[in-house]
Amino acid sequence: MNFLPWVSLFFSILWASTVAAIPSQTTDKRASSPFVSTSGPGFVVNGSSLKYIGTNAYWLPTLNTNADIWNTLSNISALGIKVVRLWAFNDVSTIPVNGTWFQLIQNGTVTVNNGPNGLQKLDTVIQMAEQHGLYVILSLTNNWYPLPLLNSTVPPVNSTAFDVTPGTNNTLPRNYLSNNYGGMDLYVRQFGLQTHDQFYTNPSILASFMNYTTQVVSRYVNSPSVFSYELANDPRCNSTLGASPTCTTETITTWHATVASHIRSIDPNHLISSGVGGYLCPTCPKLYPLTPAPAPPATSPAPGKKKRSQAQPVTKEQILRERSERRRRNREAAKRAGTLVEDGVRVRGRWVSTATKRQQTPTLGSVYDGSYGVDSQDISNIPDIGFSSFQLFPDQQSYGPVDPNVAPWQSIEQNGAQWIITQAQTASAVGKPSILTGFGLVTQSNAPSFVPFNSTVAPFAADNPNASTTYGVTSQQQADTYTSWLNTGIAAGLNGIIQYQWGQSNLTAEPGTTVSPPTTTGETSTPSSPGQVPTPQQTTGQSPNDGYSSTGSTTVQQILGNASQSIAAN
Repeated sequence: MNFLPWVSLFFSILWASTVAAIPSQTTDKRASSPFVSTSGPGFVVNGSSLKYIGTNAYWLPTLNTNADIWNTLSNISALGIKVVRLWAFNDVSTIPVNGTWFQLIQNGTVTVNNGPNGLQKLDTVIQMAEQHGLYVILSLTNNWYPLPLLNSTVPPVNSTAFDVTPGTNNTLPRNYLSNNYGGMDLYVRQFGLQTHDQFYTNPSILASFMNYTTQVVSRYVNSPSVFSYELANDPRCNSTLGASPTCTTETITTWHATVASHIRSIDPNHLISSGVGGYLCPTCPKLYPLTPAPAPPATSPAPGKKKRSQAQPVTKEQILRERSERRRRNREAAKRAGTLVEDGVRVRGRWVSTATKRQQTPTLGSVYDGSYGVDSQDISNIPDIGFSSFQLFPDQQSYGPVDPNVAPWQSIEQNGAQWIITQAQTASAVGKPSILTGFGLVTQSNAPSFVPFNSTVAPFAADNPNASTTYGVTSQQQADTYTSWLNTGIAAGLNGIIQYQWGQSNLTAEPGTTVSPPTTTGETSTPSSPGQVPTPQQTTGQSPNDGYSSTGSTTVQQILGNASQSIAAN
């Protein structure tokens, strides 16, 4: 495997390591407990520190047999992966004929399914994870629940209709996509409301969500295999449903504090986390401003050791400065290689900026301006939130400007690496651990299956007339980028890095369920010779693939396995 050179990132990573908070010398009173807790900027369990590589498998409770759940967890554990993140919700507005569902939300009323095709399936996952020595992050709802077109003429699959327009994967069963498990917008629609952010503020919805949260959390108060309760996946002001003009960062932060406090009143044992995308807003007002403890008396560092500086919150000036410095390094490298792309005008033999470019005010972009209604620093500083979390999905979100002097995939890799370093700094300033709860990059081979989180449409499917001929990175570029991001995260001091998503083959497939049969070795209807016994019908399938599945990629698995060893030794 060809690994990326680290010259362009070396100084940034070194800087992040330098400003990382010094581990506390005092151990949390629960440090010797079997429950994961925090001690300063780190995790502890059973008296030892914990850093880990994880994977996402949102679909795990929907598998058709316990043997499939067991085998999937066995394969995950065999790589040295320690944490699995999954959906602990599965909301429906009509009870499906087949498959799993956890909660019925219908016309302003809710009913929790405690049966064998309900929360008992989640119980099985938790029990088996503990037997494999794995921890589980339980996400309690999702920001994304896009509805397909309502004029579908195709018979619904498992009580859920999908779009019939080309490229919309209308044959996908319920629960195949990560955004097809209900969530915030289902609450809003079924309670007769209009805007997405009413999920955070409407008293009736809040009471119903608290009720479901109580049902889940109270089941696992004494389960050491639960790593944390994640309040929501990627919560923000908007979704498929738009946001009201009054939704701000304070709206989302207040909701986090309210729900986290409720969970803490039920469960004193487990960590509580956010699940946000990591969006920052250096200029937004804070409900939970940083109040650094007084600095300890200054002491001289030991001989040969450098004095560590205290981590500071991320600022707009810092972000712009880092972008400018990275662009300068890339330009110098391109100039030496003779591939420099000039983007100004030539005056008397010299390149200078155009007047338009000089007049432009540098902007940070949506991940830093609060436009999503998310301020991760403020959320992380809520007392009941145990650690900072963020995500990294360049196919769905821009994390920085494109640099014309590197290949497009390298620009994605560099912006992603800087995003990781920035998040590590933010968590260090708050004084809590930091987890990358999901990262992924769509390859050309996976592009036909790629469905964005806020869509039911596969834009690059073969039957989509608007699909481009080629989309995505090559498998080697994905491998190089994953290696870069993992190494950057480990060097920057992340406590956990979770890949999205796990892929599993040879699963039991049943029609009308999440794993439906893509291939069938059918029963022999007419024996070819006297006495021949017809072959029983055997069906197998693969876990869902929304464009990020690692099914069949031994390279990705090898990278995760190597990273598991590296972070454990770090």
